[in-house]
Amino acid sequence: MKKKIKEYILINLGLFLVALSIYLILAPNSLAPGGISGLAIVVNHFLPKIPVGALMMCSDIILFIIGFIFIGAEFGAKTIYSSFTLSGMVYLLQKYHPMKEPFSHDILAQLIFATCISAVGMAIVFQQNACTGGTDIIAKILNKYFNINLGKGVLMCDIIIAVSSGFVFGIESGMYGVLGVFLNGIVIDKVIQNLTLNKEVVIVSNNSDDIKEYIVNELERGATIYSAKGAFTNEEKEVIRTILGRKEFIKLKKYIKSIDENAFITVNHVHETFGEGFLNIV
Repeated sequence: MKKKIKEYILINLGLFLVALSIYLILAPNSLAPGGISGLAIVVNHFLPKIPVGALMMCSDIILFIIGFIFIGAEFGAKTIYSSFTLSGMVYLLQKYHPMKEPFSHDILAQLIFATCISAVGMAIVFQQNACTGGTDIIAKILNKYFNINLGKGVLMCDIIIAVSSGFVFGIESGMYGVLGVFLNGIVIDKVIQNLTLNKEVVIVSNNSDDIKEYIVNELERGATIYSAKGAFTNEEKEVIRTILGRKEFIKLKKYIKSIDENAFITVNHVHETFGEGFLNIV
């Protein structure tokens, strides 16, 4: 139960960051870097009386109906929840505190700032095995019927939306939109890599029993033990291999230093770890 509550708290945090970037920067500047939010910003130009949030919600409903027809019920509760919560957040922000004009005239700086905020939010949502729906549904349809890679499908949809903004708001806005699509993908990848970064630690020590006990009992992590013979000393020793988070690694390093300053330790970065205690395989 606590895990579920934490998941939805993080999903809402991520969605709020995405909603802020749309509300504060993208919509007031008529920037449409892909996604349902970008499509809603373009449509809002022709239907200014309908808020961007409401247009996002209508688009989500239409896409989910299309998805159920062509894909089936393969969306998941988290994705449905995320899609409508995001559009609801944008709608409420615009309704109760509408932005009458951009808070800056430097569009490039605002685009970079909005993309970073949005990418961090989306990365947090993705980490909880959810997504914001929208163009992902179109990408799944393209994947099912035309065997187009999901990543390419999303990129195709986003670029089409960004380019269309150029016809509506002018070539400059379209160029910024396309730039935002690519920048968003890069930042999301980097954020996810940092959020999932763990340490693969290999330890050779004369106090291996104490270190094993500390890893299992104090850090509550598993470890793999195997025997190895040193080429220089020709001695048989136990080698401990474990995967730890950053904070856990700092604790382990301090502990090893306190009992064996001559221990031999190697550390590698692991960008994704699946299995018990880490990410679920999806």
